[in-house]
Amino acid sequence: MKIGNKEFEIGKRTYIMGILNVTPDSFSDGGKYNDIELALKRAEKMINDGVDIIDIGGESTRPTHTPVGEEEELNRVVPVIKALREKFDIPISVDTYKGKVAEEAIKAGADLINDVWGFKKDKYMATVAAKYGVPCCIMHNRNDNEYGDDIIETMKSDMEECIKIALDAGVKKENIILDPGIGFAKDYDQNLEVLNRLDEFCNMDYPVLLGTSRKSVIGNTLNLPTDERLEGTLATTTLGIIKGCEFVRVHDVLENKRTALMTDAIVRR
Repeated sequence: MKIGNKEFEIGKRTYIMGILNVTPDSFSDGGKYNDIELALKRAEKMINDGVDIIDIGGESTRPTHTPVGEEEELNRVVPVIKALREKFDIPISVDTYKGKVAEEAIKAGADLINDVWGFKKDKYMATVAAKYGVPCCIMHNRNDNEYGDDIIETMKSDMEECIKIALDAGVKKENIILDPGIGFAKDYDQNLEVLNRLDEFCNMDYPVLLGTSRKSVIGNTLNLPTDERLEGTLATTTLGIIKGCEFVRVHDVLENKRTALMTDAIVRR
């Protein structure tokens, strides 16, 4: 899989996606990097720590977030993407569910679309992904957490619908990454079950990205605030790799990179 001008050899090692939120209200780092110079410094640190992709988000996806209009989101992400592209040779992802934002982000230099609604919120998103030929991460999400008898089978059915939207629009199969959406439309026990059964998503014939960094399932298990959830995150990173995930999306790049390298040495022999 090619993302930007870098080749990602699926199955060879785990790839680290570093989170760079240019928002005032993200659950973990809101307000820290919504300034271009601060964002560039953060990006440089992530690159030095071994990041493979930098994921730029202009709208918080935490449960109580305030929705952001298209123009405001564009004003947040496009200048940062342009600045990153001018300074660094690193694949850039845009975290958005709005097709127009994704399109302008790609024009500014983004290489991958990371859609927390899996192309279901804005049908133009699939058109954009196909038009520009960029890889896309399709995350599982829905408007409720009623999954019937088997949450995994229901989730897989949901994700097959998203995949069909992408393929029907002309997105190439080899450009699709799946994300089971930990923390989205799932309660505590459901999140734990999804983590326990990650291998069932990894058997869907697409690379899988795991995003658990500092999330509430970790905080609720360990009874710890957001900034004290590193060890819990590292446990889920290790589990994800063992179960077959190819990408992990994280705040703490260096620690997760080291964890991935050690786990890869054991399981990817």
